[in-house]
Amino acid sequence: MKILITGNMGYVGPAVVKYLRAARPGAVIHGYDNGYFAHCLTGATTLPEHHLDAQFFGDVRSISPEMLKGYDAVVQLAAVSNDPMGNQFEAVTIDINQKSSVSIAKAAAAAGVKNYVFASSCSVYGVAAGGPRKESDQLNPITAYAKSKIGAEQELAELETDMTVTCLRFATACGMSDRLRLDLVLNDFVACALSSGEITILSDGSPWRPLIDVADMARAIDWGVSRAADNGGRYLAVNAGSDDRNYQVRDLAAAVAEAIPGTKVSVNLSAPADSRSYQVNFALYRSLAPDHQPQVNLAQSIQNLIAGLKRMDFKDGNFRSSQLMRLKVLQGHIAEQRLNLDLDWQQA
Repeated sequence: MKILITGNMGYVGPAVVKYLRAARPGAVIHGYDNGYFAHCLTGATTLPEHHLDAQFFGDVRSISPEMLKGYDAVVQLAAVSNDPMGNQFEAVTIDINQKSSVSIAKAAAAAGVKNYVFASSCSVYGVAAGGPRKESDQLNPITAYAKSKIGAEQELAELETDMTVTCLRFATACGMSDRLRLDLVLNDFVACALSSGEITILSDGSPWRPLIDVADMARAIDWGVSRAADNGGRYLAVNAGSDDRNYQVRDLAAAVAEAIPGTKVSVNLSAPADSRSYQVNFALYRSLAPDHQPQVNLAQSIQNLIAGLKRMDFKDGNFRSSQLMRLKVLQGHIAEQRLNLDLDWQQA
């Protein structure tokens, strides 16, 4: 089997590459990335890309259709990956997350690729009252990021192709990575507890979030790269996560405080209302992918983060202004004129 992973040099990619290499030792696995975050290694003793057979560099907005020939599966991880970045780079978010995802899928289908896996998001449910959201429930994307994900899904659903397309609506990512991000709720809480001994919840703590560890995201992707069309349909959008990993934000803070004794938890009641709150139903994923269900529980994710951050000798109480925040990395590239405002690399 020959697999191409776009956007493999971000937060999730290292876990996916490592898992696929272990699960499919005979596979040929390639990465394709433009390297925005290639330097953002966090405690890794070797480059995560050593698990690959080859690493290619380029922008998914201009990937050559010729590049996709010969692959059995393409995994689209490449994305402007959170709400703050989506808000600042809204047009680019649509270009990368939606337009390039669809154009790559079309080129992959034309090249004879059998399986296309798109990393989507449960954020497409937005503010959702009335119980856990199923795939058939109404969508309410609030942010540019969420709108780009559902926009891609809708266009992928309309493709006339024999290629099997799997859109994984991932729960909120968490957990340790060789390229760790701290702009994610659980990761942020652990970093706060370790660096300052205090977690400040920037809401009343009531919003709901489903969580999934990056290691379990990799398991879902492994399922998607060889999913048969008779297991869910030629096109499938499915919530990827676990029912028992729906949490209110205040419960996440409490779990971190329990794991790191002495941590103080405070609530910022003056903060604006959170624009995202949703529980998610993962029954469909459980029925279709019984052998690829999440295995990393909340306590394990927290302990892995604690161990990883301690291994890094992490003590930065000002980490939200550091390169552990993806928006800060992009802003740094732009300030140094390495990237323009369209997130294109500039010639030296």
